[in-house]
Formats: sequence, C-alpha cells, structure tokens
Amino acid sequence: MNKSPGIKIITALAVPAILIFSMLMLKTISQYTGFDKNAGFLMFKQKVVNNPYWMTFFYIHIFSITLCLLAGLTQFSKRFLTENRKLHRWIGQIYVYNILIINVPACFVLGLFSNGGVIGITGFLLQDFLWAYCTVAAVISIKKGNISGHKKYMIFSYAVTTTAITFRIIKNLFYRENLHDYELFYGLNVWLSMVINLSVAFFIIRSQNTLASQINIHHKNNKSNQ
Repeated sequence: MNKSPGIKIITALAVPAILIFSMLMLKTISQYTGFDKNAGFLMFKQKVVNNPYWMTFFYIHIFSITLCLLAGLTQFSKRFLTENRKLHRWIGQIYVYNILIINVPACFVLGLFSNGGVIGITGFLLQDFLWAYCTVAAVISIKKGNISGHKKYMIFSYAVTTTAITFRIIKNLFYRENLHDYELFYGLNVWLSMVINLSVAFFIIRSQNTLASQINIHHKNNKSNQ
C-alpha cells in the first residue's frame, strides 16, 4: 500500500528526528553512569534521590528507553518487514518486553513521584496506562491475525514511547526559567506532549484507513468495468 503525502511528510521528519534524539539521549544518559545523585535531572529530585527503590527504577528507565526508541522505529519500515520478517519479529519482541516488563513498572513508580504536582502525576500515570494498553493490544491483535489492528495499536504505542522526545523539544524551545513556574510548566508539558503525539498517531491511522478505502473502491470499480 502506498503512503499518503501526509504520512510521507511525517515519516520524513520523524525518522531522522528520532534517530538524532536517540543519539543525544545516549549522550545525556552518559552523565548518569557515575551514579551521581546531583547529575542532570536528579538535581530536581533531591527529595527522592535517597530512596533506593525510586533510584533503582530511575536508572532502569534511563538505561533502557533508548533501546525502546530504536527498536520501535524499525517496526514501521515496510521494506524492513518484507525482507526481514524474523528480525522484525525478534526486534518487536524486544520492544514489547522492554515496555511491559521493564519500563511500564518503572515509569509507574517514577510517575507517583513526578514533578508537576497533581497535573504531572496524573499525566504520567495515564501515559503509563496507555503505553501498556496499546502495546498489549498490539500483541493480542497480531496473535489473532489482525494485522491492521496490530499496526494501529503499534502506532499508538510508539506515539506514547516518543512522548519523551516531544516533551524535551517543547521544554527546550519554550521553557524560560525567569518567565515560567517550573512545576506548572512541567505538568502541562506532560499532557501537551501526550496529546500532540496521540493526535499525530490518530492522523496517520486515519490517513491509512482513507487510503485503503480509496484503493478498495478503485479495485471494485475496475472489476465492475471488466
């Protein structure tokens, strides 16, 4: 199936952005390899850095999320899927296990102590729920042979995965320490990044469905004219 112009544009922009961000994430993650409680983001979490459970889940999330981003990215290439079905399935399993076994539990704990007050906490916990739900739904769909359902839920799952990218883009572009309340900005950004990503995912899915319907109508018209 050919992609619609809108999907082609989104793909052309999103793929290099995710790759670049993943590389930058690796650089950012390197500051945590020394396990310094004052490194990077931990400077804003001094109330919980002495909590061994929180710190354990923080490092688990930080050191595994880039793999999740890269593994998920490979799952949307039609050429990759066609030529490397076994590898596609293997990488897909890595993506699913990474989310359900590692990151969903870790992010649930981190979400309970999120910055941004009630707004941030509820936003992160909702993201975590949607992440788990969409990923499980994608797995169930493919096991039932529902390929279109599998693709749909994988798109939504990856949309939640990449909220980390959207969150940081918004923060870097718009947050000014002398103009904004950090906690309020953080909490609102959690929701905004989630809404943006899910909206893009919905647009992609709707465009695919519209294109598929047009192709089916075209095929039916051709048959009726024969």
